[in-house]
Amino acid sequence: MAANAQSPGAMGGEEVDLYELLSVDRDASQDQIKKAYRKAALKYHPDKAPEDQREESEVKFKEITSAYEILSDEQKRHLYDTHGMAAFDGSRGGPGGPEVDLNDILSQMFGFNMGGPGGPGGPRRPRRGPNEEQEYKVTLEELYKGKTVKFAANKQIVCGQCKGSGGKDKVKPATCDRCRGNGMVEAIRQIGPGMMRRETVLCDHCQGTGSHFKEKDRCKKCKGKRTVQEKKVLEIYIPRGSMQGEHIVLEGEADQHPDQEPGDIVFTLVEEPHDTFSRLGNDLSAELKITLAEALTGFSRVVLKHLDGRGISMEHPRGKILRPGDCLKVEGEGMPMKRGETKGDLYLLINIEFPENGWLKDDAAYDALQKMLPPPSAPIEAEEVDEVEYEEDADIEKMGENSGDPRFASEWEDEDGEDGQAQCQTQ
Repeated sequence: MAANAQSPGAMGGEEVDLYELLSVDRDASQDQIKKAYRKAALKYHPDKAPEDQREESEVKFKEITSAYEILSDEQKRHLYDTHGMAAFDGSRGGPGGPEVDLNDILSQMFGFNMGGPGGPGGPRRPRRGPNEEQEYKVTLEELYKGKTVKFAANKQIVCGQCKGSGGKDKVKPATCDRCRGNGMVEAIRQIGPGMMRRETVLCDHCQGTGSHFKEKDRCKKCKGKRTVQEKKVLEIYIPRGSMQGEHIVLEGEADQHPDQEPGDIVFTLVEEPHDTFSRLGNDLSAELKITLAEALTGFSRVVLKHLDGRGISMEHPRGKILRPGDCLKVEGEGMPMKRGETKGDLYLLINIEFPENGWLKDDAAYDALQKMLPPPSAPIEAEEVDEVEYEEDADIEKMGENSGDPRFASEWEDEDGEDGQAQCQTQ
């Protein structure tokens, strides 16, 4: 961080709340933090401030940038939530490091630049290369137990033979004839139907360096490209209890580019559907299939296999009848939480499996069962009684089909084409 700037923990001699700097709640999501930073970064960028407020804006910009650097990193955020800014004392001159390049931040987040070569709005090569983002599919078992994955990746690195210059040793490059050494050229870009804009972009002939080597003077290893491909074994660790959408970051492992710090490889976790369990936050749910006899008389057995292979045994006492749709909660058998040994809960939804037709073999068996079960309700009295026939396995979803009733399949519409909510309320 620049010498004249203060870190968030040093302003006015008192520690300032980083969440207040970004105007977000302490339980804000990463998306909310990023949106708040984008808004504040545009508001306080020094190049947008009046001349007499530029120094103040620069200090404010660096403060919110430092706050974002901490709160956007889950590990740093945890340290801050636990120990405050004391966790960062003596590290790189503060949470923002010894230097914070204002334009690097905006170029990475917004895709444009407010300063540098070419004047305000002109392009420049950011000091840090782009991140590489990809999805990583993971099973619920792996999220429950945690997982370490090793994989081989082909990555671009700066050529070691020419050290990224692209030329042979002691050979000086020639000035790029396309950009005339400026590293930038004029280009026309379409920004809408029939709308074109002239803008300055990095020269694709010299990749913005302003110079290039003749073919005979190029590095034999990289052929003047300044980078080569290398296979490297990488490792990622997925902590137990991780959730859908979380990011696993390999810092500095993205492709290398000359004159830049490499970006990160960012994996976004995608939780695959599970045959037995469903997850919501730290809790799990599963269907518990029991027989009619178990529903009426109780049971004691292993009811399912958990995500770590353990059998879950339960005892349901006699005298407490289970009915379809009932739910049992087992505390502490949900997903593990990242911090500590606490786990969520497991919810078991009762599904009673009724016997097949004809499972009783004779009338005596039916009579015996009927005597054991509660008697039917008192008969309904009516002046006239009709015997009717009926259809088994009817589909209730077809009720009202082809009748013209707008309530069929919940399709409520009035004459104006609006939903029928107001119509329902007036009935």
